[in-house]
Amino acid sequence: MRVIVTRPQLSAARTTQRLEDLGHEPILLPLAQAVHDVAAAADALSLPHAALAVTSAETLRALTSLGAGLEPHLSTPVFAVGKATARLAAELGFTDIRIGPGDGQGLARMLIESLPVPGLPVLYLAGSPRMPHLEAALATEAVPLRVIEVYRMLGIAYDAADIEERIGVSAPDAVLLYSAQTARLFFQSPAARLPCLPRLRILAISDSLLEHVPPPYHANVEVAHSPDEDGLFALL
Repeated sequence: MRVIVTRPQLSAARTTQRLEDLGHEPILLPLAQAVHDVAAAADALSLPHAALAVTSAETLRALTSLGAGLEPHLSTPVFAVGKATARLAAELGFTDIRIGPGDGQGLARMLIESLPVPGLPVLYLAGSPRMPHLEAALATEAVPLRVIEVYRMLGIAYDAADIEERIGVSAPDAVLLYSAQTARLFFQSPAARLPCLPRLRILAISDSLLEHVPPPYHANVEVAHSPDEDGLFALL
């Protein structure tokens, strides 16, 4: 199949390789790019905290610029939303990594059940935009939380010619949508005018993306059984 990959370019490298290994043809169409706030990350890490919570691998990419400044924090417990985020945390050198079930609510349950140092806040290194589930769940249980935005995702503007060049002559068979933002940006872009759209399989990482898909295409949506890339790939 020809599969449109909407992830940011750095995140998409492993995805495109996985698709190729399975015999599919990836079409790279990043819809957003990350702008990191390294100073905010450094300032946040300097304050007392019980653990780190990360719901995106992009958070950890923001930390790479800290270099040796990250070393004093590598033994801090890291609650990672899923396996991909945990893998990048390990590559950075973190040694105490707790792997969540793939969504913010599940990660919040893990934190509530096993917060290492009660009383100290959890440092949530977050991005913008983001889903509110982790923050809402921890607030319900009165878990102290400090939220620091260490990156912002900015949409990439394409014109119709850009889309045509990336898609090529043959019609794509499917599109992978990883977040509410990418779903919204995809249907706001010229890609929403592709002639193949009525037949395109729309593979969504969770059902929360459905509100950003125009109603005429709801029948095309297939939702992953687990909110991660493995779940998406199981739909192919």
